[in-house]
Amino acid sequence: MNKVLLVVLVILAGLQYRLWWGEGGLTANWQLQQAIAEQQALNERLAQRNRLLEAEVADLKQGMAAIEERARSELGMVRQDETYFLLVEPSPPHD
Repeated sequence: MNKVLLVVLVILAGLQYRLWWGEGGLTANWQLQQAIAEQQALNERLAQRNRLLEAEVADLKQGMAAIEERARSELGMVRQDETYFLLVEPSPPHD
């Protein structure tokens, strides 16, 4: 009877090992679930960025106002007959 009990315990221990740490076990499953959650978060951030870029492309295709605003802010362009003013704050005196 003791040998049968010992064999059953060894088999049970082997199955428990596979369940917790073996390939496809609970630990691997938990790690996979965590990787899936991280990938889904990354996908959502990238989808949001894509939506913003699509809106910007649509805005640029619709009219000249968006192109003009971008040229003014990024390239410093001014319209004809406009006067450009640059306000410079005074630097603190050096001691």
